[in-house]
Amino acid sequence: MSKQITSKHAVIAKRPYEIYMAFTDMRNFVNFLPEDRREGVTADFDSISGTVQGIRLGVKVVSRVPYSEIAFESTESPVNFSFRLHFDDAEGGEATDFHIDLEAQLGSMMGMMIGGKLREAVDKLVDTLADAAQGKFPEGFDPSKYGAGKF
Repeated sequence: MSKQITSKHAVIAKRPYEIYMAFTDMRNFVNFLPEDRREGVTADFDSISGTVQGIRLGVKVVSRVPYSEIAFESTESPVNFSFRLHFDDAEGGEATDFHIDLEAQLGSMMGMMIGGKLREAVDKLVDTLADAAQGKFPEGFDPSKYGAGKF
C-alpha cells in the first residue's frame, strides 16, 4: 500500500535558488553531523547513506529541476520510499515556499501504525530546515562546530 503525505508549507526569507543550492549536493548534509555520527556515513553529489539506530538507510537524487524541485528515492532501507523537496517562488521571488511530498510503500497495518507519525516527521523536518535556512538552529547547536556553512 502506498502512503502519500504532503507536508506543511514554510515560507523562507531566501530566494528559491539559494535554498535549492544548499540541498542539491548530498555531501553538504554530512557537514551538519557531529563528528561522532559521521562514521559509516558516505556521501557523494547524488547520494548519502548511513546507519541510524542500527538500520541502514540511504537515498539518492533521481531528478533535479533547477531552483524548484529535487526528487529522491531510497536505496538502502527496509521500506521503499521517495520524496520531493519543492522550492516555489513566494513574495515575488524574494522568498521560497518550501514543502515536501513523501511516498512510502507500507503494508496496511504499518500504514495505520505510523502514517500519522510520518506526517509529524515531515512537518517537523520542514520547520527545522526552514529555521536552519534562516540561521535559527536548535538550542545548543553551533553549526561552526560541525563544519557547516550557512545556507
